Amino acid sequence: MRLSCTVNGMPQQVDDVWEGESLLYVLRERMGLPGSKNACEQGECGSCTVYLDGVPVCACLVAAGQAQGREVGTVEGLAPAGELHPVQQAFLEAGAVQCGFCTPGLLVATDDLVTRSRAEGRKPADAEIREALAGNLCRCTGYEKILDAVRLAADRMAGDPR
Repeated sequence: MRLSCTVNGMPQQVDDVWEGESLLYVLRERMGLPGSKNACEQGECGSCTVYLDGVPVCACLVAAGQAQGREVGTVEGLAPAGELHPVQQAFLEAGAVQCGFCTPGLLVATDDLVTRSRAEGRKPADAEIREALAGNLCRCTGYEKILDAVRLAADRMAGDPR
């Protein structure tokens, strides 16, 4: 089948997609967007988190055909101009990136949380941060630096220069 969707704001078309292919496979192997990681293939780790019509989903659990005509946003789309997104910069500065395998999913989840909180005119509370990141597993850290990065990103995106 032919898959036509918008990825990171650009129309995309992929031919010969078979019905069992995941959105993750199509993004990584057919569209050349390796940012979302293939880890558990069961929706447990969050490494493959992308936006589907503005909602974070595990791309490994989404059949490629479900993206037909829809908007997909990947970690690559966070900073399309080549400069780091404030969430990416915060993760670097807080030392929240180690091996990097979980990082793409954490970045998308953090962007979603901070964007939603900003729309409500507030910063996320620690309990909200923990809840928002609950679907993302990291084997390298104790999560404290990741939490620090989310707080820093929330501050920066709210206009606090910390």
